[in-house]
Amino acid sequence: MIVIDETVRQLLAVSALCWAALLVLFLLRPQRLFNSFFLLLTLGLTLFSLAAMFGEHTPVILAVLFALLAAAVVSVPFLLIWNGVVMLKKESFSLANLLSLLLGAAMLLAMAAMAVLALRGFDSALGRTASGLMLLGGLSVLYFSALMLTFVIYTLFMMLFPHLRRYDYIVIHGCSLIDGVRISRLLSDRVDKAIELFRRSRGQAYLIPSGGRGGDERRTEAEAMREYLLEKGIPDERILIEDQSTTTEENLRNSWEIIRRREGRRRVALVTSNYHVYRCLLLASSLGIRCAGVGAKVALYYWPSAVIREFAAVFTRRRYVLLTALGYYVLVILPLIVFLFRTA
Repeated sequence: MIVIDETVRQLLAVSALCWAALLVLFLLRPQRLFNSFFLLLTLGLTLFSLAAMFGEHTPVILAVLFALLAAAVVSVPFLLIWNGVVMLKKESFSLANLLSLLLGAAMLLAMAAMAVLALRGFDSALGRTASGLMLLGGLSVLYFSALMLTFVIYTLFMMLFPHLRRYDYIVIHGCSLIDGVRISRLLSDRVDKAIELFRRSRGQAYLIPSGGRGGDERRTEAEAMREYLLEKGIPDERILIEDQSTTTEENLRNSWEIIRRREGRRRVALVTSNYHVYRCLLLASSLGIRCAGVGAKVALYYWPSAVIREFAAVFTRRRYVLLTALGYYVLVILPLIVFLFRTA
């Protein structure tokens, strides 16, 4: 039976205010990392508010939600290992494609250590040093898993928002070519999404394929994309080549320089794979570029490894390293120190 008393009304009102505040924050600066943590807090408060509507059954519902969350956390390393095997079957053998497999194995090992520690007892014959190391591993996994979960949820959240129907410039971020010549499925999906935006703009936008030539490529990524665009019927005069960049930041900087030199309105869309949108907007903001980010679809099996790379790229940026380290100290190192002190 649903019961909406004064407490529930207040919780629902606060949840609604949080969603409104999140919407404003997203519209003002979608690339802010704070938004991702605020989203997680808002989701948690909303679920708690909804559970509170069931009166005396609230504790049971909360227990079920907690159990589901715990089951999801425990399943993560197994899913990552499975994904790593799939990546190796479908893609080439490389360190990048091994990321999910290696991370899943490390997480599983740390969780196993925590389980042993819990079963044997914190003051068991394992010894303070061994117990401390096992606790450190387990807390580290939980901390970085929480950060990654926050990052993934916000990445998915960004994909739900609609974009303008018309743009003046559409920048397409390049990626590696197959055999150094042919456009890959990942890249063709980006170009197809850009063409979709071009059609919505009634053919009045300029497309900027952006990407230079990598060390193992025989032509630039921009030229390969230009050829693909022409095959799809895009007029050559609507294509502006940027073929000097080798990184995402250079993609943005060089493409913006092309746009800046031209007259007229500058409504800009960045088109890349959906997992890459957040970092692109983050870099664009640091360069003073105002734009929208539009994500192209990516094969589901490709997501975990790609998100791991994006997560590492975002959280190792200079401005976030200190915050990440501070959180690690407060949530991991301090509890470890307390544990060692109490078992001394």
